[in-house]
Amino acid sequence: MIAYVCTLAGLVFVLLGSAGVYLASPNQRWLVSPLRRGPARTAGTGCWLLGWLCFAQTMTALTAIFALATTLMLALVLLPYAGALRSLRREP
Repeated sequence: MIAYVCTLAGLVFVLLGSAGVYLASPNQRWLVSPLRRGPARTAGTGCWLLGWLCFAQTMTALTAIFALATTLMLALVLLPYAGALRSLRREP
């Protein structure tokens, strides 16, 4: 049971970190103006580290790195598309 909770927490932290880094980008489409770069990227990187630590509780370190990398690739590819879809729905 604890393995599922740690894995889910790792996924949530990685997704939150990816959202923070994406929202600090000047080309993001979710907010009117991007978040401040320094704090958002620092928080995003911290969330990625927490995500890896959660993954490492139930996996070996190398497996946790690959789980982190896979989740990062998924999140960082899907977030811009979700922002573009959201902006298309706002504009008639």
